[in-house]
Amino acid sequence: MTDHHADRPQEVRAFFASRAATWDTKFPDDGPAYAAGVAELGLQEGERVLDAGCGTGRALPALRAAVGPRGTVLGADLTPEMLEAAVRAGRDRDAGLLLADVARLPLPDAALDAVFAAGLLSHLPDSAGGLTELARTVRPGGRLALFHPIGRAALAARKGRPITPDDLRAEPNLRPLLAGCGWDLIRYEDEDSRYLALAVRRG
Repeated sequence: MTDHHADRPQEVRAFFASRAATWDTKFPDDGPAYAAGVAELGLQEGERVLDAGCGTGRALPALRAAVGPRGTVLGADLTPEMLEAAVRAGRDRDAGLLLADVARLPLPDAALDAVFAAGLLSHLPDSAGGLTELARTVRPGGRLALFHPIGRAALAARKGRPITPDDLRAEPNLRPLLAGCGWDLIRYEDEDSRYLALAVRRG
């Protein structure tokens, strides 16, 4: 798997812990991109949504706006420092924050209507396990958005790396991966301006 500095949860945690304090200042202009990505989920007033691997919570205000005051917004992240940064930014007002591994969520089956996941796939040590766990927590017909504010080519260029054929985020790899975890990929975009894979929970 490419773009993969994290074989174990503690390595993911260490990677993000050292970057949490400056994360938002490093990418200050991503807010509108996140709001547009959230809009693709088609959330309704009163729905229940999880930001999986929420980091500093940049998607949480848009998720809250989408589901309204009666809806439920949760943000789950493995890294305490990222959640602390989310609290400092006031984003805990928009969501309940969970210190949790996306591969083992403290949520009942079919508890959610939708999941938003920005940049999550490349940080999952077991991508199939993580996607299967997300499927467990989402009701049949519920939705998953795998999102990044820039596309794969732009991200690879930023990191000075080529895109490789085994990249899990490439459509030919992602579609069967999602299918094996209970999701149907219904839309796929990989442009300079964003990456978006939209899937529906099979039921």
